[in-house]
Amino acid sequence: QVQLVESGGGLVQLGGSLRLSCAASGRIFRIYSMGWYRQAPGKQRELVTSITSGGSTNYADSVKGRFTISRDNAKNTVYLQMNSLKPEDTAVYYCNADLEGSDFPSGDNYWGQGTQVTVSS
Repeated sequence: QVQLVESGGGLVQLGGSLRLSCAASGRIFRIYSMGWYRQAPGKQRELVTSITSGGSTNYADSVKGRFTISRDNAKNTVYLQMNSLKPEDTAVYYCNADLEGSDFPSGDNYWGQGTQVTVSS
């Protein structure tokens, strides 16, 4: 069974840093794009950043210059380095990936379970 497992969330003070990780496990044939979304209480889930298999990235305007996405294709893992964190970054962060795996060899979209990030002022 293919799964995305996140780690690295927690509580941090204003201006602090956190690094999230998301590892894809199971029988995986190929991973296309990977990304991070977040959902704050009472708000819709929004795209934070994504990265293609070739390394092209895009970022939401609200995190440009503060967050950095990267991936290790050998480890089927994507990372999110978050610096200069603000209270408005508080949310549950979800990993997302388009991949081909044993569950759906033709490809499907997967979500992680989410990890809480809380920034205190």
